[in-house]
Amino acid sequence: MGPVVDIVFSRWTTPILWALHTFGRQRFVELERRIGTITSKVLTQRLRQMERDGLVLRTYCPEVPPRVEYEISDFGRSLSPLFAVLADWSQVNLERVEEARRA
Repeated sequence: MGPVVDIVFSRWTTPILWALHTFGRQRFVELERRIGTITSKVLTQRLRQMERDGLVLRTYCPEVPPRVEYEISDFGRSLSPLFAVLADWSQVNLERVEEARRA
């Protein structure tokens, strides 16, 4: 179970997959803007790891200048039910978490 948690719930995996699932194929800069607080270096590292793990597809277009696009793979999309459950949980429990933090 540990390796799965490391792959799916590492700090930036969820926001990257969410952005690719929600907005479709994107260039690096678009993805970086959507996520907001991630650095270019970390985004590059996470995308490479996610591509290696089969969660993300990278398409290189040999143009001038070269264009690289990223999209969620079918394998990455198979995590959607898991993220849907987490989204539902957060809608029900987020206020409770915020109350606990204030206390």
